[in-house]
Amino acid sequence: MQIAVLKEKRPYETRVAATPETVKKLIALGFSVTVEKGAGDSSQYPDSQYEAAGAKVAATPEKTLDKAKIVLKVLPPMTKKDGGEDEVKLLPEGTLLIGMLQPYVKAELIEEYNKRKITAFSLELAPRITRAQAIDVLSSQSNLAGYRAVIEAANALHRAFPMMMTAAGTIAPARVLILGAGVAGLQAIATAKRLGAIVSVFDVRAAAKEQVESLGGTFVEVESEESGDAAGGYAKEMSKDYKERQAAKIKEVIGKSDVVITTALIPGKPAPRLITADMVKGMRPGSVIVDLAVESGGNCEGSVVGEVVEKDGVKILGYANMPGRIPTDASAVYARNLLNLLTLCMDKDSKTLKINWDDEIIQAIALTHEGKTQNEKKGAV
Repeated sequence: MQIAVLKEKRPYETRVAATPETVKKLIALGFSVTVEKGAGDSSQYPDSQYEAAGAKVAATPEKTLDKAKIVLKVLPPMTKKDGGEDEVKLLPEGTLLIGMLQPYVKAELIEEYNKRKITAFSLELAPRITRAQAIDVLSSQSNLAGYRAVIEAANALHRAFPMMMTAAGTIAPARVLILGAGVAGLQAIATAKRLGAIVSVFDVRAAAKEQVESLGGTFVEVESEESGDAAGGYAKEMSKDYKERQAAKIKEVIGKSDVVITTALIPGKPAPRLITADMVKGMRPGSVIVDLAVESGGNCEGSVVGEVVEKDGVKILGYANMPGRIPTDASAVYARNLLNLLTLCMDKDSKTLKINWDDEIIQAIALTHEGKTQNEKKGAV
C-alpha cells in the first residue's frame, strides 16, 4: 500500500508530514513511501535522507501521487482560491488523506473530498483521551509554539529576562504575562521561568491554577462564580459580565508587564479579543506582545498575520505558524503523530490497512468517507 508525502505549498509552511525516521518505520509496517522532491528541505530533511530510509523521491506532485492509497500532509490541500495549484483534483479518487485539515475554516474542501470519495482524517479533532495522546497534533505543535514564542519575545525585547547582579548594580528580571494556560501557555511559562523571568498567567479555567503554580507562575484571578471549563479541557466563551471583569484585570496587570504572550483559542470560533488598543497604549515603551492566535483573528487588537507591528512603542509579533519556526522538531513530532495513527489502523498480521470505524478516535477525526460527510458539525464555521 503506497503512501504519498507531498511538499507543503501554503504560505509560511515549513514543516513536512513524514521524516526519514518515520519513513523507515512506515516501510517496516508494510507500506511503500513516495516523497515529493524537496518536501523536507525547509525542515532540514534532504531528499538523500528519505532515499536512504527506503523512500522513492518523485519530481512532481503528480508522480508522487501516482497509485497512492494514502496521502500525508501537514495542512489542507491548496486550491485556486488560495492562489495556488488545485491539489484536491490531483488526489487519487478514494484515497485516504491525513493531516491538519482545518475543517472549521476550510469547510468548502469537505464537499471536494466527497466528490472524489476521499476519506479525510483531520487530526486536530482527536479526542482528549489517554488513547489518543500519541496522535494529538495540537499538543505536539502547541508545545513547540509556546517555547518558540518566549524565544521570539526575548529576541525582540531590548532588555534581559533574568535578574543580574553586576558591579554597576542590579538588573531587575523581566515580567512576563501569559494569557491562556493550555499546552502552549504552560510551555511558555516553563521556558520564561528557565530564562529567569517573573511570570504571571491568566486563564478562564479555574482548573489551570494548580498547573500554573506548579511551574512557578502566579495565577491572575478574576472574581467571578462563572467557570470557563469546557469539555475535553478546552475553554468556553464567557459572559459579557465576565469579559468586562477580565478586561479590567488584564489592563491592570499588562501595564506592569514587559512581555505578553497570548494563546487563547476557542475551537470553531474566532480567537477572543483579550488585548485592546487602549491596553497596548498603557504598556511601557519597548514592551513586546506575541499573539499566537493571530491566524484565528488574534487575541490582540492590531496584530497582523506574518508581521511585526509597532504601536505606541510596543512591538506586536504576529508571526504565522509559530511551530514552523522550529521546523525540524515540529516535523519530527508531527510525523510521529501520523505514524502512530497509521499504526492504529494497520492489521499487523496481513500488513494491510484495517480502519475500525467503531473506534472513538476514528469517529472523532473522520471528516468524509465514501462520498459522505461523517459529522456535519465539523464543517461548521
